[in-house]
Amino acid sequence: MFTGIIEELGEITGFDGLPDGSARLTVRAPLAVSDARHGDSIAVSGVCLTVVEQGPDWFTADVMGQTLAVSALAGVTVGTRVNLERAARVGDRLGGHIVQGHVDGTSTLLARSDQEHWRVLRFALDPALAPLVVDKGSITVAGVSLTVSAVSEPGDAPSWFEVSLIPETLVATTLGSLEPGDVVNVETDVLARHVRRLVAFGDRLPSAAEGGAR
Repeated sequence: MFTGIIEELGEITGFDGLPDGSARLTVRAPLAVSDARHGDSIAVSGVCLTVVEQGPDWFTADVMGQTLAVSALAGVTVGTRVNLERAARVGDRLGGHIVQGHVDGTSTLLARSDQEHWRVLRFALDPALAPLVVDKGSITVAGVSLTVSAVSEPGDAPSWFEVSLIPETLVATTLGSLEPGDVVNVETDVLARHVRRLVAFGDRLPSAAEGGAR
């Protein structure tokens, strides 16, 4: 589990594609590996990966083909900068929101607007995810916990959402270097996912009398 508060900017130093469609990723991450152990979780631009090997300032992780298919990790190359966050400890302050590191997919930056003290980014939104994104709600973009500052209306085409970034976020994460056309990982709020699932079942949910509760 993560909070979406980025701890350091890492760099991809190796990307080895494997015959089954998966890949092994090597990331330069001095802070992230300072107390990491084999099997620990580290979020790489929002994707939860497991440490399989490590050195003084790097770690490697295996990325399944399914993860590559739904995330922006498929497009990284040696030299790509990534946002890094170690898994949260029980008892830590929750500076962002609850982030699983299980991305829903990717979004493309449509436009950026520089204001006097902040920057507004507008991203395309998959229509399937649109019901899960609400104005003033939480969303994770490239591993960064953000608040939705505006969102398209139901039925609008194309769907989109906006986030407003303070100078600290622009400097401390990869979001500050994004240009229109760039693709990022997106994870919607886990509570919204559960609500959608419950609504999908509707009246088919078993009652307590039918054994639905213990």
